[in-house]
Amino acid sequence: MAAEQPGDRPEVHHGHHHPPDHAAGDERTLGGYMAVHKRPAAFEGVDGRSYSADILTDTTGDRAAHWGAYLFFVKWGQGEPEVQGHLETAFLVTGASEAVVRHQLGAMPLATVKATLDGLIRGVRDA
Repeated sequence: MAAEQPGDRPEVHHGHHHPPDHAAGDERTLGGYMAVHKRPAAFEGVDGRSYSADILTDTTGDRAAHWGAYLFFVKWGQGEPEVQGHLETAFLVTGASEAVVRHQLGAMPLATVKATLDGLIRGVRDA
């Protein structure tokens, strides 16, 4: 299996299902899953709702670690695919370049992404 490299951004086509390309990455990680399947990973949260996950980046304002990457979860409505909201983490990775932080967060195992989503859902319910 080829590892996802810094700068690799999987092309995502929403609403299309392509045959998996298992040579594109390790589908047990978030970035690898998106590269192999050419779509965001999807999860059922602890609230029973459907969520899709993406890696987003932004500048941090910190000269030593100018870029940060975080998880962004789209919450889908029941029935028709309609966005009902979203959840997002704080920066989980920071570094000198956007490509590097995206690659680092893309290496997160899907089980950890799911646990992060469930923690965010629980935090919203407890707030």
